[in-house]
Amino acid sequence: MTKRLPFLLFVFTLLFPMIAGADPGIPAFTVQTDAQGNQDYTLTIQILLLMTGLTLLPAALIAMTSFLRIIVVLALLRQALGVQSTPSNQVLIGLALFLTLFIMSPVLDKIYKDAVTPYLNEQIKFKEALDIGAKPLHQFMIEQTREADLGMFAQMADVELKDPQTVPFKVLIPAFMTSELKTAFQIGFMIFIPFLIIDLVVATLLMAMGMMMLSPMIISLPFKIMLFVLIDGWALIMGTLANSFVVAGGS
Repeated sequence: MTKRLPFLLFVFTLLFPMIAGADPGIPAFTVQTDAQGNQDYTLTIQILLLMTGLTLLPAALIAMTSFLRIIVVLALLRQALGVQSTPSNQVLIGLALFLTLFIMSPVLDKIYKDAVTPYLNEQIKFKEALDIGAKPLHQFMIEQTREADLGMFAQMADVELKDPQTVPFKVLIPAFMTSELKTAFQIGFMIFIPFLIIDLVVATLLMAMGMMMLSPMIISLPFKIMLFVLIDGWALIMGTLANSFVVAGGS
């Protein structure tokens, strides 16, 4: 730290005249009101809000897209195979991200076309762009959410469900995540069955041969990998996950 102090003092000496000579009175907050009474913020505040929103992007990715179902299924698949760190977490997350982008591309395209492009062309206001952009995402989440989960959270929040399109996000997001977890574990259960059968068969054969000291995982792991490769398992898993979002969530 003492070695860096002269350098920091030198940089401060160079920048101080520039800071001191800067024009004061630059407005940090400006609100414009149109003829209809709608208010719009300055570009500086909009950038600040955008940067703040980017910090919440990971949470939004998990809570409002198909990422949650995909990553849970991939994690259960790795556990069913019996491999602890192959594929690695980075590989699974990368695969889940790009599959999420593939599944969410129609929603993202609609948001960009209906909300982002008109706002960049100054055809609509910022708040109106947010309202328009939220509709395709809201529709996607509603289609994947079970009615039972939606009704449970609506009852806890004391919200009346008249029209699914008017469900607030504070009710829709937890209901959507609950439905996604349930669907992911249902898919994971179906994935576990064939690998569990292999483990049981191998364990039974080892017990019958008196080889109780030999771990069944050592013998069953190659057979599980061979089975997964022979049936083109990765293509089946990716196709199943992608097609699971085509049909509405149901109840």
